[in-house]
Amino acid sequence: MTGSPLTAALRRASDTRDVVVGRGVLPQAGPRIAAQLGTGPFLVVADDNTWAGAGPRLVASLEAAGCVMAEPLVFPGSPTLYASYDNCEVIKAAMGEATPVALGAGTLNDLVKLAAFELGRDYAVVGTAASMDGYTGAGAPMSENGVKTTRACKAPVVVVMDLDVVAAAPGHLTASGYGDLAAKIPGGADWILADVTGIEPVDADVWAMVQSGVSSALSRPAALAAGDPDAFDGLVEGLCLSGLAMQAYGGTRPASGAEHYFSHLWELAHLGEDHDPPLSHGAKVAVGSLAMCAFYEALLGRDLSRTDLRAAVARRQPWGEIEADIRKLFVGALADHAVRETRAKYASGEELYARLAPLVADWPATAERLRAQLVPAADLAARLRLAGAPSRPEDIGLTGDDVRATFPRAMYYRSRYTALDVAWELGIFDDLVDEVFSGIWP
Repeated sequence: MTGSPLTAALRRASDTRDVVVGRGVLPQAGPRIAAQLGTGPFLVVADDNTWAGAGPRLVASLEAAGCVMAEPLVFPGSPTLYASYDNCEVIKAAMGEATPVALGAGTLNDLVKLAAFELGRDYAVVGTAASMDGYTGAGAPMSENGVKTTRACKAPVVVVMDLDVVAAAPGHLTASGYGDLAAKIPGGADWILADVTGIEPVDADVWAMVQSGVSSALSRPAALAAGDPDAFDGLVEGLCLSGLAMQAYGGTRPASGAEHYFSHLWELAHLGEDHDPPLSHGAKVAVGSLAMCAFYEALLGRDLSRTDLRAAVARRQPWGEIEADIRKLFVGALADHAVRETRAKYASGEELYARLAPLVADWPATAERLRAQLVPAADLAARLRLAGAPSRPEDIGLTGDDVRATFPRAMYYRSRYTALDVAWELGIFDDLVDEVFSGIWP
């Protein structure tokens, strides 16, 4: 373990027992893995690219620690490996009695994570890119028969992140991780609103795990894009802490808010899947984060303390009208999903009044908390651009109108309470979206 933030986070983590982040730490992989998982046999799972970057050194480290090694499973480096269940089955078939060690980033980690879980094994991961916050996360997004779902499974027991290896990864992977960590800015603001309204109180310790280092981790975008290993410490640690926070909290609230629902909806529409490499989750989340930062700018331009709350509650749409609207925006199983999720958070009458009253009564203090958490959309766009990440809808093949159309769908998509719901319940949702696209962004 390195640094007090990781040490503190590991005390509350449910699955992960050891994380090391630093330059030149790859030789520590063998002894750290052996200390937690025994001496094997171990199966290293990689692709041609990650194997070339660190495979022989990882195997040498494990062997030096007295570990027994199975023949490595190395997938082709091109075309890009997909997180599809058939690849998970390949890993399961190759495991035999071995404990797997993933050598790679998001896809390889998810495939090994699920394969290990389904065979009742623990596993370790040696990360090769700062591309996402899922290294220390439980659950694995997986495609099967054309449908993408997140499978419940355990996080790795050991995580090793050598910054020299990570910094040598392709730039688009670093940009993806930068976008994923930037999402903690609007995601944290959404948790503040859920806290004020009494829906989901902030866990102070978990909040600190994620938020305390975000600003510094995002402070050197140009150096990250240039591949400076010394610039990666904060980014990689921040991504690891995000996953550990989700373990500690038992859910994804600490690491995501409405910005992720933009990404999820675009993923369901297969946006960027025909690219090689495919358009990353972090790239789409970056644009979702910009959309939500702009929406917050519009929200913070209102003095909610002057709201006639009784009148706003009286104007609340009845559930039947809302369900009808959802079914206009979604079709089939996704419509049924959105109806269930939205119904779970729907409130009206006295229930809605009680929910919003603290927000309206204490708006100046809440607005101050939100401003301290957020950055203007233009500032975030500039940082993303320097990091090589998408900074406008066109960078991921969308138009401003496409993003605009996603706002109501993102609100309906999940039961998690966000700024979109606050605006919807106050009756100012459409006005705020108009403001976003009439001068604030993009």
